[in-house]
Amino acid sequence: MELIVLLGIMAFLYASVGHGGASGYLAVMALFAIAPPLMKQTALLLNLGVSLMSFIAFYRQGYFKWNLFWPFALGSIPLAFIGARIPLNDSTYKQILGACLFLAVIRMVVVLKEDSSQKLNLGVGILTGSAIGVLSGMIGIGGGIILSPLLLLFRWASLKEAAAVSALFIFVNSVSGLAGLKTWIPLDQSQMIYWLGASLVGGFLGARWGAAIASNTKVKWILALVLVIASLKLWFV
Repeated sequence: MELIVLLGIMAFLYASVGHGGASGYLAVMALFAIAPPLMKQTALLLNLGVSLMSFIAFYRQGYFKWNLFWPFALGSIPLAFIGARIPLNDSTYKQILGACLFLAVIRMVVVLKEDSSQKLNLGVGILTGSAIGVLSGMIGIGGGIILSPLLLLFRWASLKEAAAVSALFIFVNSVSGLAGLKTWIPLDQSQMIYWLGASLVGGFLGARWGAAIASNTKVKWILALVLVIASLKLWFV
């Protein structure tokens, strides 16, 4: 029951900032000592519904920029498929995932300036998307925790434009990553229906809240703490 509740909370928090929540789901599953292959597959599955709902919410508010999305997606989609087929032993997987969770923490606690004055270079967008795609496919995330801070850091997008672009980016990467998985682990249907339900309810509420209301600073710090604990567990336990 605790796992179901935590997955729903992660979906709510991540959807509120335009993310699918894979890094949060992976952090929670790491705390419950779920096997890495199952973690990767489950996180990508849960990502689909949440990222799509988040994208729709931000799109309806007028924040989505197609010309900002497609260069990243062009590079990422084929590479996420390839990345998902790269074999990683459990130890290496946990080390890489732990580092990515710390990246997510930095994204949450570092305040980047609200500015979208720079135009994205096409080649840079495709190359950046390719790099994010292969990494996201390898560890089972949609790549939004990497893309969104880059959009803000290089002033390619405003905060909510970055959320809208990242949400659709996460969705297409998750589809590509799932398609590229070499081995599918049979899921316990009785468990999965609750995990999926919790993520969809949390994602729906979080997306609506985040698209229309400014994010809550306290929520970011709580989420960051959970990710730090999960990262340390992946590295040292």
